[in-house]
Amino acid sequence: MVSAETIVKFVAIVGPQGAITDPNDMTPYVTEWRDKWIGKTPLVLRPSSTQQVSDIMKLAFATDTKIIPQSGHTGLVGGGTPSSTGDEIVLSLNRMNKIVSVDADNNAITVEAGATLKSVQDAARDVQRLFPLSLASEGSARIGGNLATNAGGLNVLAYGNMRDLCLGLEVVLADGRIWNGLRALRKDNTGYDLKNIFVGSEGTLGIITRAVLKLFPLPQRYDTALIAVNSLEAALALFGLLKSSQLTSCELLPRIGMDFVTRHMGKSNPLPDHNWYLLVEYSDAASQYLQNVLERGTEFGLVIDAVIASSETQRQELWAIREALSESQKFEGGSIKHDIAIPVSQVPQFIAEATDAVVKFMPGARVMPFGHLGDGNIHFNVSQPIDMDKASYLSRWRDMNAVVYPIVSALNGAISAEHGIGILKTEDLRKVKSDVELELMRSLKQMLDPKNILSPGRVLPKI
Repeated sequence: MVSAETIVKFVAIVGPQGAITDPNDMTPYVTEWRDKWIGKTPLVLRPSSTQQVSDIMKLAFATDTKIIPQSGHTGLVGGGTPSSTGDEIVLSLNRMNKIVSVDADNNAITVEAGATLKSVQDAARDVQRLFPLSLASEGSARIGGNLATNAGGLNVLAYGNMRDLCLGLEVVLADGRIWNGLRALRKDNTGYDLKNIFVGSEGTLGIITRAVLKLFPLPQRYDTALIAVNSLEAALALFGLLKSSQLTSCELLPRIGMDFVTRHMGKSNPLPDHNWYLLVEYSDAASQYLQNVLERGTEFGLVIDAVIASSETQRQELWAIREALSESQKFEGGSIKHDIAIPVSQVPQFIAEATDAVVKFMPGARVMPFGHLGDGNIHFNVSQPIDMDKASYLSRWRDMNAVVYPIVSALNGAISAEHGIGILKTEDLRKVKSDVELELMRSLKQMLDPKNILSPGRVLPKI
């Protein structure tokens, strides 16, 4: 356990205003937002500068103190929640929330890791630029966590995920050294690309403290439509017609998800009683382009019906349906979730095979596959049978994973597309990574964090 003497030293680094010791005040930092994981910590540290983060890690390294970096604490795999052992100190970056600079001419913005995603979007918009990462949690999710988990979201199809949106990083290493890689360059071929070691590392290799991110021209218009289709095969064929450089989003929504949203979230479905839906959006496309594509899709028998947003209010109403899908599931009892990625061409096959396997495994289970058809990231979530006890159902989480994941692997997919590994999927990683891959990952961890004090037990399975 962390000694009282060491705690006093940590508090001295950040001052009383940067330390939380009262258990009640610690609750948001030790409780995962869905109450799936609840941990303990003797101390929450809230540094206000990179130098304070560095000093914290120097002391942690000298005293073998375990540190759990945390940003917005909106993750879905438990990586930012301390364990129940009470020997891990939480290091929250939520005070380091400044927009450092905006360079509109270079289409770049430099921010501290604790800046919320929404604040970065707003700062970009103030200079007529777009920061395209878009998540349902953008008001509370923070840039450090977005980078540490290589977040994806709704616009990956056109702009890529956080790895693609990052130009440079500042990182504090496990021993307290600071690596300053805050370069706003599109081309830098001077050796290894160090920033990509830390993007997606989930706080296990270093603590991201600042970042330089890419900006894009702010779209002057959006064309958004909700489209009803009969089958997944039709959805895939329609996506082939829809694809263009201006297509920024193509989201798959199932009928069961639309029913959940209308039942529990106060939303209305403008096209009720269809099997599958696509929510698509173009940015700065030519006038009538979307209408023309929909007419072609109708001629080919792919489009049953469609509604095109005629105002920004209607556009936001359509997106509100998509963003409510995840939350709506909690009103239907337990939900076992899979964040998987497969080749786009294999989406219909995967959903059909995985649905059949799940229903055979647990009759009455309600499969709700939805998400980013355009990049092959499907959230294959399974709600409990109506007459089943929630706790009993959730106790079968790993058994359900064992039904779905082999189908993902058979299609050369990934068991985590945008949520990360955290503590939820560490043992599953062993089943999908080769010995060589795991050895390389462990070698990186050993080199950068030889005492295993940064997010121990996260990402890498135990040897």
